[in-house]
Amino acid sequence: MEIKEGYFYTKEHEWVKIEGDTAKIGITDYAQHKLGDITFVEPPENGKEISAGSAVTGVESVKAASDIYSPISGKVSGFNEALENEPGLINESPYDSGWILEVKIKDESEKEKLLTAEAYREYTEGLE
Repeated sequence: MEIKEGYFYTKEHEWVKIEGDTAKIGITDYAQHKLGDITFVEPPENGKEISAGSAVTGVESVKAASDIYSPISGKVSGFNEALENEPGLINESPYDSGWILEVKIKDESEKEKLLTAEAYREYTEGLE
């Protein structure tokens, strides 16, 4: 299972990569393995104000439907449109071409509540 350094994680298995005042968000390798083949990604509402911990979009797989929660507060500023035709990109490359949405960050200090790669690795090892 891949866990990338330099990213932040949640116990709900979302990741965040912060670049300036923008956060790119997706689901972890652990999550995509548990879900199985992703068949649909619901586009989030562009421009919508969201708070940390709120459901912002959803994915469907051959096994289940799952909400995606925003790890950080802000405004939805982008969606990975490639997922509309190729939702399986999340399975192939959850941290790169399988990212889901971008959020303009409201309060960067919220990242202090998120897990580091090492802390997330320890958390997932406890789930096995």
